[in-house]
Amino acid sequence: MRTKLTTVVFGALALPFLAGCATKGFVRKELATQRTSIDSSFAMERSERMAGDSALRGDIQMLRRDLDSLRTEFSVKITALENGMQFAMPVNFAFDDASVRSEDMAALDKFAEVVQRHYAGSKITVEGFADPAGSTRYNLRLSKQRAESVKSYLMEKGMTEVAAIGFGESRQVVQGAERDEPGAEKNRRVVFVVESRGDAGVAIVEQPGN
Repeated sequence: MRTKLTTVVFGALALPFLAGCATKGFVRKELATQRTSIDSSFAMERSERMAGDSALRGDIQMLRRDLDSLRTEFSVKITALENGMQFAMPVNFAFDDASVRSEDMAALDKFAEVVQRHYAGSKITVEGFADPAGSTRYNLRLSKQRAESVKSYLMEKGMTEVAAIGFGESRQVVQGAERDEPGAEKNRRVVFVVESRGDAGVAIVEQPGN
């Protein structure tokens, strides 16, 4: 009788212990499962981040190549601005004329290609200029017409966010040069401003003075 009672008492005392062991085992299993899940999430995030970094490096390298192509093939001068980039294109006009010349179309085609590849969604402003021949009012109107002509050409190439503005005879490249004088053609030009809208990847590739 005493032996049975002892067995019963022992069994009763052992139940909480066994239950505790089972509970601890379950907790350990759950913790292990959570750790595995967290480790997997970290691994996936790191893989995605590395892939993103690799893609970004590839985009920057391509952008550098395209900008270098504009410089070397078309003598484009590129300057980093606070909120974007300025492209001084060798796109010029005949005296008292606002038509896009056939010899300038290749440079405009390349510019349109680069903008659509790297500056999608950015606002593009075409700034037109004139030489100092004629009145200030007339030159303002003529420079705006030149900017509008280039804007129309770029939009035919698929660009959308394009604005045009005329600055007349201001910011002359060759001071005072007009009509058929040396350097006058450089005053009859367009300049492009690309507002990058906070795209840091655009500005970091530019070197001062380029």
